[in-house]
Amino acid sequence: MPDVTQLRAPDLTAWTCPAPLRDHPRVVMGHGGGGALSAELVQHIFAPAFGGEVLAQLGDSAAVSLGGTRLAFSTDSFVVRPLFFPGGSIGDLAVNGTVNDLAMSGARAAYLSCGFILEEGVEVAVVARVAEAMGAAARAAGVEVATGDTKVVDAGHGDGIYINTSGIGLIPAGVDLRPQRVVPGDVVIVSGDIGVHGVTIMSVREGLEFGVEIESDCAALGGLVEAMLAVTPDLHVLRDPTRGGLAAALNEIAAASGTGVVIQERGVPVPPTVANACAILGLDPLYVANEGKLVAFVPREHADAVLDAMRAHPRGAAATVIGEAVEAHPGMVVARTGLGGTRVIDLPIGEQLPRIC
Repeated sequence: MPDVTQLRAPDLTAWTCPAPLRDHPRVVMGHGGGGALSAELVQHIFAPAFGGEVLAQLGDSAAVSLGGTRLAFSTDSFVVRPLFFPGGSIGDLAVNGTVNDLAMSGARAAYLSCGFILEEGVEVAVVARVAEAMGAAARAAGVEVATGDTKVVDAGHGDGIYINTSGIGLIPAGVDLRPQRVVPGDVVIVSGDIGVHGVTIMSVREGLEFGVEIESDCAALGGLVEAMLAVTPDLHVLRDPTRGGLAAALNEIAAASGTGVVIQERGVPVPPTVANACAILGLDPLYVANEGKLVAFVPREHADAVLDAMRAHPRGAAATVIGEAVEAHPGMVVARTGLGGTRVIDLPIGEQLPRIC
């Protein structure tokens, strides 16, 4: 093992402002939150180390060409606590999360890999229950777990079970989903209520009760995306707003496309349970994670037909238009409030509730 004192430290003085990592010489929980800290970690550590044009896409999955065939390729790791929660488990998340990452490239998932990192002492019955949940989720999503690996770490050096999944799927001809295709005038559509997964995890983890039972929205979105593409392959970009919530997804798209984004704050579908929980806890629903929703930027001429197709699908029954891409304030997301004012929706620094997936 190399002497860590001899390893080359990154040159923090060369980083551009704002650079939150300058203030964090060690990893903090926010680095895994999908916000500005995560982005800086990728931009200044991983991207320079790995390089490559494919990695530079920085989408939910990478679009690659192999033997003349266009494939989507994605990997994700799941460290959610607790392992089981209303509406799902770490096993469901591991399958649906990777299936959805592939779907955001327009691909239908075909095969997954599965890596289990088990902590010494975890009950075998718990492992079996998670594996069964994964198998059921894979069958429901129409994907096959084709290969895997298992490692065990010492007691006290894990948290029961961590899972890594990778997936591949075929991208249909004529489909090109990436934020660089967004143009002013594109309509922004969200597939349903936001913030449900994050509030569910919070309520179970912290023992909170809000008077109404709430369940995670964890679900595979491949079928919904297929229904949207059946209307037109000319969708511009899709994202599943997981870590960092809807705010992070919109900011990433605005920054990559160089357009501004305006949303109608009262038009964003926030269910009462999520709104009440966020009001009590001082959270903004726009930043709360989702696991079964997507946001789409659609050419205006196709927006009505795509919205109708989404509403005809069980996973998009509550789909609604929340805003549009604009020429003004490029790279910035702005919300128009119910009082007639505006507020800037920034990229979150970290995650309001860590380890939600």
